[in-house]
Amino acid sequence: MDTIGSQLIDAATLMLTGMSVVFIFLTILVYLVRLMSKLVPEEVPEPIASPVQNNKVQSSSAVSPQVVAAISAAVHQYRTSAAK
Repeated sequence: MDTIGSQLIDAATLMLTGMSVVFIFLTILVYLVRLMSKLVPEEVPEPIASPVQNNKVQSSSAVSPQVVAAISAAVHQYRTSAAK
């Protein structure tokens, strides 16, 4: 049977080996992530083209004032009931 001293030495050796492996792995991971951030450019979204403005007002597609009033009343009623 091993003595307690040799078991403690084996445990310390195993602990230091494990901590060293984890430290080396994390160090390599940090440097690889930094390298990848320099090599791979960021994805920049393409600018959205602004739609062409039509200055003509079409009366057939305009919303009637009665519909606007009904929508406004519905929104007001919803907000007052949701606040309670």
